Amino acid sequence: MDMKLKTDEAPAALPPDSPHLFLNRELSLLEFNRRVLENAEDPSVPLLERLRFLTIVSSNLDEFFEVRVASLLAQHQAHGGPEPGQADLDGAADECRQIIARQYALLNDQILPQLSANGIHLLRRSDRNPAQKAWVKQYFDKEVRPLLTPVGLDPAHPFPRVINKSLNFIIELAGKDAFGRGTGIAIMKAPRVLPRLIRLPDELSDKPGASYCLLTSVIQAHMADLFTGREVVSYSQFRVTRNSDLWVDEEEVKNLRQALQSELHSRNYGFAVRLEVARGCPKHLADFLLDQFSIDRSRLFTVDGPVNMGRLLEIANSNARPDLKFTPYSPGFPAKLVNAHDTFSVLRKQDILLHHPYQSFQPVIEFVRCAAADPNVVAIKQTIYRAGSNSELMDSLINAALRGKEVTVIVELMARFDEEANINWAERLEEAGAQVVYGVVGLKTHAKMALVLRREPDGLRRYAHLGTGNYNPTTARFYTDFGLLTSDDELTADVNEVFIHLTSMTRPTQLSAMWLAPFTLQKEIVKAIRQEAAIAREGKPARIIAKMNSLTDESVIRALYEASADGVRIDLIVRGACSLRPGVPGLSENIRVRSIVGRFLEHTRVYYFRNNLKNDIYLGSADWMNRNLFRRVEVAFPVRSPALKKRVLREGLQVYLKDNVNAWELGSDGRYKRRKARGSQAAFSAQQFLMETLGAQSTAHGHNKENDHGTDPVAPRRG
Repeated sequence: MDMKLKTDEAPAALPPDSPHLFLNRELSLLEFNRRVLENAEDPSVPLLERLRFLTIVSSNLDEFFEVRVASLLAQHQAHGGPEPGQADLDGAADECRQIIARQYALLNDQILPQLSANGIHLLRRSDRNPAQKAWVKQYFDKEVRPLLTPVGLDPAHPFPRVINKSLNFIIELAGKDAFGRGTGIAIMKAPRVLPRLIRLPDELSDKPGASYCLLTSVIQAHMADLFTGREVVSYSQFRVTRNSDLWVDEEEVKNLRQALQSELHSRNYGFAVRLEVARGCPKHLADFLLDQFSIDRSRLFTVDGPVNMGRLLEIANSNARPDLKFTPYSPGFPAKLVNAHDTFSVLRKQDILLHHPYQSFQPVIEFVRCAAADPNVVAIKQTIYRAGSNSELMDSLINAALRGKEVTVIVELMARFDEEANINWAERLEEAGAQVVYGVVGLKTHAKMALVLRREPDGLRRYAHLGTGNYNPTTARFYTDFGLLTSDDELTADVNEVFIHLTSMTRPTQLSAMWLAPFTLQKEIVKAIRQEAAIAREGKPARIIAKMNSLTDESVIRALYEASADGVRIDLIVRGACSLRPGVPGLSENIRVRSIVGRFLEHTRVYYFRNNLKNDIYLGSADWMNRNLFRRVEVAFPVRSPALKKRVLREGLQVYLKDNVNAWELGSDGRYKRRKARGSQAAFSAQQFLMETLGAQSTAHGHNKENDHGTDPVAPRRG
């Protein structure tokens, strides 16, 4: 893909072999961060939530450099020669620089002043009153200084190893040291055990509310105290971002878990990809750091504030001013499970669809907990991708194993940034007697499945949970996802076959209902798209609606282009990166792409094909990306109940196409424009609508019904 193509240079029409057929993935990811940043700029968003959006941008940019930029650099280095694609990397760096400039301007000019006006003060050195200065001095002397170890650089004191994304200082000194040597440079690490944000005692403040200061401010205020007899000429905080991809030769290692445990430590010291320094850092000090870390100047970023804005998330998470946050929300609970004796008795009669976070994740936890405690349950099988470090669900699996049930858990040890937590769970599960395997060599197991086998009067019966999101109760409170609880014979048989495939390494048998990556998922998606195109060529109505996190697979995009040319109406709801270029005459004029960025993180994957009013609808774990379709174990499963189909279409697709509050539409130039209510049109937020119709209050008033379909959403009108 050509990153050098500017996003405002989309041609009126593109031949099928055009190099500009696809939007650049990296630039599209950065466009997503622009949308997040605009939420931070939106004055209608509560103030602490605006600060939270700012910190999300920082976290996203960290990962962008740790993963995407690092991957581009690694690919080039693998081919040898001078640093490649410098123009491509410069393009991404320029976009980042624009985002970061907006970010810090917003923090300094709006967010911090407005927080202060509302009793939340982030104090610089000049803002602190005499009592606060005295307290900071005492804090520095007792808590900070004993842990600091400045290193004056010379042949006997080489440049220290700097950990990924850690806080550090570079200091230029004048005057002679204890050995009579003159001007020099010192490097000082901020100890990781020290809090980066410090709450000052309320009684010291002459302003109402809560006062904070950053560790950087404390150290800078007393920098001179560390170098007795010498002059601190200049200094700057700095942070280095490193490649964070882990690599193990899965075909060579005998135990993947042990290999990963030793590899995790090295993540902190991958090759450097970005340097951040404070505004005012002298050029010669920045150049010195760039040379030490072998970073190109294009990846030097000067920031007007803390080098890690993410540390301010602690303020956004504080409970001091709940009125400056979104109104608390309580998820609803499916009516049919409220008074149920047990989940299994309900599932014998019907499937249960869960829509998180609008509906509680508790039924999933209860499904596994009940299975662990039920003496009639003989086996539990489950996949784990991101469970979190504390999990009642994982505790239930351990409890089931301790009770002597057959527990099999597929733990994905290579889930990026969750490797350590997953290693810990794998060890605890094995100690309890569970059978733990790590998926398939070379493929990440990303499918979300749980299977329960229960002995009943008519023999063994299977029950399953299938989802679009992780088995993580924490993220289930703010990620949107669908989950299906079912005892459907075909679906549960397919789930069992996938587990056998993952544990035995045998080729999976032909599945009856589900699509499985890397074997059939991509083929079935393309087949369904082409089927819709064939229907359109017959002059019949044809419709595709799909919702996902990212769309970058070229084979799927080409199939969508072909379907558009044949007259298929296509709506794509893509939260993040999208390489498809919509609205190009003769190529994609029937395709509309939109992104929803709001209170909750859109994470649901839904694929809908009208198929001559058969209304095929699949939920799944996979985005339409090459990695998901060919390099991961993923499943997509059909929703079969007509009532539940209507729910998914309405809640998962139709309301998002109607949204004119949190929706952005992608143009053929690669830029997004925010949708707004026009004229007398009422403002409509999909997330707000779902909170109101599925939340606890709605449940209490009887509106959260499994058979409450509303209008037929099969062919939603364009909003």
